[in-house]
Amino acid sequence: MFVKKALEPFISAEIMRIHHSKHHQAYVNGLNMAEEKFEQAFKDQDVTGQIALQSALKFNGGGHVNHSLFWTNLAPTKEGGGEPPKGALLSAIQKEFGSLDDFISKFNTITAAVQGSGWGWLGYNKNNKRIEIVTLSNQDPLTTHVPLLGIDVWEHAYYLQYKNVRPDYLKAIWNVVNWKTVAERLAKAQSSSE
Repeated sequence: MFVKKALEPFISAEIMRIHHSKHHQAYVNGLNMAEEKFEQAFKDQDVTGQIALQSALKFNGGGHVNHSLFWTNLAPTKEGGGEPPKGALLSAIQKEFGSLDDFISKFNTITAAVQGSGWGWLGYNKNNKRIEIVTLSNQDPLTTHVPLLGIDVWEHAYYLQYKNVRPDYLKAIWNVVNWKTVAERLAKAQSSSE
């Protein structure tokens, strides 16, 4: 991962520090604890205990997976963050949304409308071989599509800088989106679905 201040002025160093070392770390810790408890419940043949741990595994596991992908979706501007996509990714965006600007506008509108906490995703649908915008609540991981780009819209991702104005955060984050990794994920998803 990059230096925390590397995404300024679009995402503050303080947000990055807290987001990574506190919030993401809490999901990792919660997942580890839930896995240990699940393993013990499995050894004890405690089916009720195993079932009771499912929500903790999903929440913390989703939080870890989502954030692990999120960090790779970002890059400092001096390392290509915000540079428009090219090639197959740009073609797919133009085919589905008309233009990059139209995609960003639609993504921002749909993602800003997430009630409470959640994520906005650009995912690859292997069934119809198209890219699609999907939103999910809480830390639910994207399992219906191959995740290409995930934007965290939990308040911890933006509140210290953008207060309660989620649309301003969404507008700013495109300045540090690492389209190169998004393009790599799309190429891999397309080749594995052939």
